[in-house]
Order: sequence, then C-alpha cells, then structure tokens
Amino acid sequence: MATLSVLKFNSPESADQALGTLQQLQQQQLIKVVDAAVVTWPKKSKGPKTKQAVNTTAIGALGGAFWGTLFGLIFFIPLLGFAFGAASGALAGALTDVGIDDNFINQTRDKVTPGTSALFLMTTDAVVDRVVAELKSLNPELLTTNLAADKEARLRELFAEA
Repeated sequence: MATLSVLKFNSPESADQALGTLQQLQQQQLIKVVDAAVVTWPKKSKGPKTKQAVNTTAIGALGGAFWGTLFGLIFFIPLLGFAFGAASGALAGALTDVGIDDNFINQTRDKVTPGTSALFLMTTDAVVDRVVAELKSLNPELLTTNLAADKEARLRELFAEA
C-alpha cells in the first residue's frame, strides 16, 4: 500500500528541492515515488501554484484529476474543465478512503500560506532513516500521513530531532 504524506516547508522553493532529492533517492532505491505534486506560494502571490510531478510510467499514479480535486478543496483553486458540483462531492467522499478528511483539508489550508510550499507524496518502499536524513536540511514539517499511528509518531520524531 502506498503512503500519502504532506510535507510543508517554510520557503516557496523548498518543496521543489525536496522532490529533486527524493527523485535522486529513488534512483538509489531508497524510496519509490509513485506520484507527487508540489504547491508553492510565493509571498506576494495572491494564491498558490500547483505542479504535478509527471510520472506516467507509474502504475496506479493518482493523476491530475486527483491532485486537482484535492487542491481545489484545500485552496479553493478553480478546476478548469471539471464539473465540480456533484462530482466533487463524490470525489471528496472517495478522498476520505485514503486519509483525506475535513481535518486534513483545514490543517493544510491553515499551514500552507504565502511564503511557504508543500510536497504531496504517494510513496512506497522508503528507507525512512535515510530519506529523513536527506530531507532534514530543508526543515520539513510533516502535516499529515496515512501511516499507522506508531509509524507516524516515529516519522514526526525523526523530523523533529536536531
């Protein structure tokens, strides 16, 4: 099962840097990035910018519709060409199945603000200690993950260690 995680950074550039680091770690077989999306919010911008990490070879990648729906719900970003009405209600219900509920949406909306960025990840097969060590210099904050409570607590602890 893939793990969905959201990492928040205190600069608009850090999420892109973290994704680059994860792609390098993937080449070393220390993590498998199934799909990812970056949200950047420069300080003087009226709203966040989103970018999906195109991974067309990954079986089961979430795709633009998933990320578009998720970011639309979190940041009120209009979804071009998407019938948002009833379909969004059905998709929002489906998002709950992967650990995305109102609490997740509200927490992400409150924390990803102008001057920050976030990396939304679907991953498998992570060598957690090595991945955390490589990302630590970017000072990520784990906003949420669908890991079991004990594994989430350990991950938060690893990111918090000085």
